[in-house]
Amino acid sequence: MSSLRAHGFPDVLGAAADTVSPRNILFIGGTGVISAAAAERAVALGHRLTILNRGRSAGRPVPDGAEVLHADIRDPLAVQEVLGRREFDAVADFISFTPDQALAGIELFRGRTGQYVFISSASAYQKPPTTLPIRESTPLKNPFWQYSRDKIACEELLFEAYREQDFPVTVVRPSHTYDRTKIAMVGGWTDIHRMRAGMPILVHGDGTSLWTLTHSRDFAKAFVGLLGRPQAIGESYTITSDEFLPWNQVYRLFARAAGVAEPELFHVSSETIAAHSPELGPNLLGDRSHSVVFDNSKIKALVPDYRATIPFADGAREIVEWHDAHPELQVVKEDFMELSDRLHDWSRRSLLPSSQRPA
Repeated sequence: MSSLRAHGFPDVLGAAADTVSPRNILFIGGTGVISAAAAERAVALGHRLTILNRGRSAGRPVPDGAEVLHADIRDPLAVQEVLGRREFDAVADFISFTPDQALAGIELFRGRTGQYVFISSASAYQKPPTTLPIRESTPLKNPFWQYSRDKIACEELLFEAYREQDFPVTVVRPSHTYDRTKIAMVGGWTDIHRMRAGMPILVHGDGTSLWTLTHSRDFAKAFVGLLGRPQAIGESYTITSDEFLPWNQVYRLFARAAGVAEPELFHVSSETIAAHSPELGPNLLGDRSHSVVFDNSKIKALVPDYRATIPFADGAREIVEWHDAHPELQVVKEDFMELSDRLHDWSRRSLLPSSQRPA
């Protein structure tokens, strides 16, 4: 199978996602932040959706109307057994992160899908970026974060398979995509706890770098819209909101949602935070510390009804309300509490004249 035409779907440029015929779609994963919202939209639009996962994690609920198959994608024989001879108009792989996993996807789905959609990451784009906005033509280069380098290597394998074997890949690069369960601040719920307790809040850099946050329901509009599109084969697409905010504003929106009028923010360079926390360092240096503004014109040309409509001010309220309604999720991390207090003390000392600093 080399194209979607084998399934009888029209090759119509710019056709709206909800005006095409139902498609036969497989999601590998299906219960994560991104994939769960996409699954809901796919079913709502009348597509025939099958979700393949291990069935070991509660995750997010599978929408009514979706078929669920259980197998570990890392076990090719088990996957082949549950799929049998099925073919799909599109397969969306949400859980491949390394080149060996991408190669396994090629082997599993060569000849049984008209489109293989690999979910990469906008963190793969050049860091630091030399120009803004970031487009699909922006180089892929991230010397700071292994996660991003692995995604780049996956893309290279998949596009090589497209060029040499006609493997029908489409690459999607989301940036920071969230739902009500995900707090965008580095400290997660611990930062909300500190805000409400009147404690100082650690913000990386000077808080003025620009960041793009995309609600998963907005992402799903564009993502489901590109499934089954022959003109998307061999292409890559950025899918984000067009809203971008300085990090200081992101933190203040969370504070407002948490009922805190004016949080006490203090700033420490990402390099210093990384030196004190090897766990946080790669993500900060490889992504969050850099301004990211994205050009979504390419996905809008393919899915012309796509528009992100959920501002982060609304998203922050949804997140805080969700956590307030679920006390079991209000986890205060003692290691981040200690890191915040230590760096706050360090930052205060660094502002003192050298003659007044403690020995």
